[in-house]
Amino acid sequence: MVKLDFSGAINALKNGKIIVYPTDTLYGLGADIYNDNAVRKVFQIKKRSFDNPLSVAISNIDELEKIAFLNETSRHLAETFLPGRLTLVLEKRSIIPDIVTSGLEKVAVRIPDNKVALELLSEFGPLTATSANIHGKKTPVIIKEILMQFKEEDISDYLDIGKLNGKPSTIVDATEKHIKLVRLGAISEKEILDAI
Repeated sequence: MVKLDFSGAINALKNGKIIVYPTDTLYGLGADIYNDNAVRKVFQIKKRSFDNPLSVAISNIDELEKIAFLNETSRHLAETFLPGRLTLVLEKRSIIPDIVTSGLEKVAVRIPDNKVALELLSEFGPLTATSANIHGKKTPVIIKEILMQFKEEDISDYLDIGKLNGKPSTIVDATEKHIKLVRLGAISEKEILDAI
């Protein structure tokens, strides 16, 4: 049975708790990016170093403008590939808490091409977008195995849509005039360069 109780997930997020939600690649750990304690919890339960920034998931390009600055190139990439398996590294606006970006002036943002994720994000707002695993371990493709990696109290709710086995997103730093490929993933370098 597919468990899709948005109200439970949204309540958990409002209360500073962590949820697991699906994206177009893998399951992610979601926390309210504007709640420092919730974000800190994501780092802690993942055993991820605080100097390793978290990505942010949002529901649309208008949201993108609220949290980051777009130049001509990054706007074009966003309009071409998002929603989709592209993470854009952009200059952040001051609204984004430093804990999310590990004190950096850049933020990594994505709009997942997944109906459940987009519904959750448009209802709640921006969430952390980091794979649902202990840092350095393989990300499980089903909820049951994800929950086995964490303590019971770590994850308050989850949205289960079955097996998710996508390739990670491609990460592009578009803060400068010339883009920088940070991580090759589901979108090829050629596709990115052709789009520009």
